[in-house]
Amino acid sequence: MDNADRVTGWWVFAGILLAVAGILNVFWGIAAVSNSKFFTADSVFVVSSLHTWGWITLIIGIFQLIAGFSLFSGGAFGRVIGIFAGTVGAIEALAGTGTTPFWSICVFALCVTVVYQLCKPSDSYAAQPR
Repeated sequence: MDNADRVTGWWVFAGILLAVAGILNVFWGIAAVSNSKFFTADSVFVVSSLHTWGWITLIIGIFQLIAGFSLFSGGAFGRVIGIFAGTVGAIEALAGTGTTPFWSICVFALCVTVVYQLCKPSDSYAAQPR
C-alpha cells in the first residue's frame, strides 16, 4: 500500500510536533553543553552529568528534526524514523521527570500520540472486508 494514502492531518500534526520537539531539544542540548545558566546546578540527571545529557538531547533533537521533515514527504522512511524518534523522545521525557516533571509528562503524552498515529492502520485499510 502506498503511504501517500496515509498522509492525513495526523501525519502533518506528527511532523510538526516532531520538528518543534527537535528544535527545542537542539536548543536545550546546546545550552547544556555550553554551560548555560539556564539549568540549575543541583539538578539530578539519569545519565552522569549535564554535559552528557546535553549531548544526548542534542542528538535526539537532530534526529527528531530529520523525522519531522521526512514525514511531510509521506514515504515509508518518514514513518519508520518518525516512530523511532517519537519513541526515543518519550523515553527521554520520562528520564527527565526528576528535573522538570510536568513538562516531561506533557512531552511524553505528545510523543505517545505521535507514535500511535503513525502506527495505526489507515482508514482505507481498516474499512476493507476481511
